[in-house]
Amino acid sequence: MNALLPGGRIDESRPFKPVRIAVLTVSDTRDEATDTSGKLLGERVTGAGHELAERAIVRDDITLIREQVKAWAASRTIDAIVTTGGTGITGRDVTVEAIRPLFDKELDGFSVVFHLVSYQSVGLSTLQSRACAGIVDGVFVFCLPGSNGAVKDGWDKVIAPQLDSRHGPCNMVELMPRLLEE
Repeated sequence: MNALLPGGRIDESRPFKPVRIAVLTVSDTRDEATDTSGKLLGERVTGAGHELAERAIVRDDITLIREQVKAWAASRTIDAIVTTGGTGITGRDVTVEAIRPLFDKELDGFSVVFHLVSYQSVGLSTLQSRACAGIVDGVFVFCLPGSNGAVKDGWDKVIAPQLDSRHGPCNMVELMPRLLEE
């Protein structure tokens, strides 16, 4: 086993299972040419061996954000959704208000761990983020801030290890078939 992070390891003897991941950028000012955080996230997804199943940009609008996340979750072709943008504290930051009501279960620990990692990079500025995660209709949804640094920290140090089927002692990939159990 190779060390990855404190409290987790990659077991190279276990098979890697690619995950189908959609990336959603939430922004009033970005388009495909200027969406650096969405592009970076897409590159990270494919670089980790996963499938970038979809990528979209929507305005900071609760209805538009919800419609996109619900459509992807209902498609049954997406295993996880990662959003970038709209998790701040300004009036236009509405990603959390759009997505949190959709959660069947919220992953409270994600926010805690993201802020721990973020604090190491940006100090107390992490207080300005409302990063969160949960499960929507059997699909993991992670909401990251829109900065490239936050995307790198969130993906590299939190999300990627949990979406790696070789990560131990446990990972989210092994739970995917059971998320809709009753």
